[in-house]
Amino acid sequence: MNRINQIVEDIKSKNTKPIYFLMGEEAYYIDMISNYIEDSILPEEEKDFNQLVLYGRDVTVDEVVGMAKRFPMMAEKQVIIVKEAQDLSRSIENLVNYAENPQPSTILVICYKYKTLDKRKKLSKAIANTGCLFESKKLYENQVSEWISSTLRDQGYQIEPKAGHMLVEFLGTDLSKITNELDKLMVILDKGSTITAIHVESNIGISKDFNNFELRKAIGEKEFKKANQIANYFSQNPKNNPLVMTISLLNSFFTQLLMYHGLKDKGKINVSKMLHINPYFVNEYQSAARNYPMRKVAQVIAGLREADMKSKGVGANNLPHGEILKELLFKIMH
Repeated sequence: MNRINQIVEDIKSKNTKPIYFLMGEEAYYIDMISNYIEDSILPEEEKDFNQLVLYGRDVTVDEVVGMAKRFPMMAEKQVIIVKEAQDLSRSIENLVNYAENPQPSTILVICYKYKTLDKRKKLSKAIANTGCLFESKKLYENQVSEWISSTLRDQGYQIEPKAGHMLVEFLGTDLSKITNELDKLMVILDKGSTITAIHVESNIGISKDFNNFELRKAIGEKEFKKANQIANYFSQNPKNNPLVMTISLLNSFFTQLLMYHGLKDKGKINVSKMLHINPYFVNEYQSAARNYPMRKVAQVIAGLREADMKSKGVGANNLPHGEILKELLFKIMH
């Protein structure tokens, strides 16, 4: 985030680069930077003649270079933005000659989503020397909750840990999707509000009682009745509660629980640091560790792998996913 802030501050200070090559798995930051450049570099009266948005599927690298070498019309700068530039991946290295000697009056923005340049090759080195080479890395799941809290704080809001966890569980690590849902909540809630699990349930459609977060908690506390209620809900709503996601999240939980058993220092601060979890959730791991000793945790992880294979049709004879989950819960909790 510091790198992004620095790029934005440099642009605000008119300390722009002739090339911005924005690449990587997380599209959100690529869009953020390219949209900021599109909106803020040129005044409105200059954009018609000096700002051009292209798409990788519609142009060649040579055509982009030809446009970038042109001079602006009655202005100091021209801005050329190439969106979906990953469609040019087979020929992107042809940009190297231009990158070594870019046109000073052009700001060329390359949005190279879901791919990265080989940093050993000439193009990435040339861009690093003359422009801005930015890699937008995907956040890990344990980082997204903190990102949500930080983003909301910047906007004057707070969020309960459980509500943040529900968003991550339901939306994954796609920051664009998460931002859209946060925007909805901020529209209806007064600034200074704390977003709760009830807000998320009421306005985004995620059940605060029947979700993978609550299932994990019920399993950890060996609340078999509650776990089965959630499993029944999942079987009735399979589209919103895919078994593959449930197994993946449970596997992460029990893998972390295995790590917990191996820690010498089981204090809250150290557990939070070593397991990369919010301190708010440490008590759940402490409770689960009492119910699941290390040997049992290893058995559970093996059972999760078996359930994953069955969910993909291996050795299950088309067994419904709801039945696979119920069978899995019985094995875990007995």
